[in-house]
Amino acid sequence: MDYIWGTLFALLVAGAAYRKKSLTGSGFAAAVVMGAVYYGAGNLFWFGTLLLFFITSTLLSRYKKREKRELEASYAKSGNRDAAQVFANGGLGMIAVILYALFPHPVWMYVFIGIMATVTADTWATEIGSLSRRRPRSVITMQPVALGASGGVTWTGNLASMSGALLIGVGASLFLQVTGQEMPDSLLAYALIGLISGFAGAYLDSLLGATVQRMYCCRVCGKEVEVHEHCGVRTIKSRGLGWMSNDLVNLLSSLFGGALAGILGHFIF
Repeated sequence: MDYIWGTLFALLVAGAAYRKKSLTGSGFAAAVVMGAVYYGAGNLFWFGTLLLFFITSTLLSRYKKREKRELEASYAKSGNRDAAQVFANGGLGMIAVILYALFPHPVWMYVFIGIMATVTADTWATEIGSLSRRRPRSVITMQPVALGASGGVTWTGNLASMSGALLIGVGASLFLQVTGQEMPDSLLAYALIGLISGFAGAYLDSLLGATVQRMYCCRVCGKEVEVHEHCGVRTIKSRGLGWMSNDLVNLLSSLFGGALAGILGHFIF
């Protein structure tokens, strides 16, 4: 029965996102499957935290979309999420849900919070940081880089990143209280776990983006981009490891955020 409820809830939310063109057809299908597993194998804690990430990130992707349209052409993934992007953001969390169902232990909850805090922090940093009026700086050299450059950070983006990570920690704690799994005095602890692990995971994403992520150069405008085509022509590889895609960078940073949250949760609780 829980799987049926999870499917219905997911159909409702994913359907609304699809109508708003925030999800492609494959993204809609992936979101429904994911929602069913999150609620069926888990409960409101898992499903609610996923929704917290999905809804806020979707809204931010639509915020000042016209101003961000040119930058989105440089990103491997845009605000119109397909199945690959849906699973890239929520797939590891789904694995944590399944592992908790098979081997119940609080560590999987901490890991899950770290994963979701990382993807939220990274998404918020991109969506809000790209609107910064100041040029971003390289996370490695601290020298100014082009707006939208991989590995570029701004104060606005960093604050957004921390805010997103903190929201996941607080939200997860509240969902746990609703399900009767935690007491109110644990809110600060979960807030710290979300903030620290999420911001650290997002920062690793920037580090990998500035050093080893596969990047391309546009032959028309000369801009460094993540995509195979820009300005209507094929791009050429400019730097990074050939196998280090944007999706793999996201995966590694999420794993790091999840592992860090697991360690923090173990020592705090």
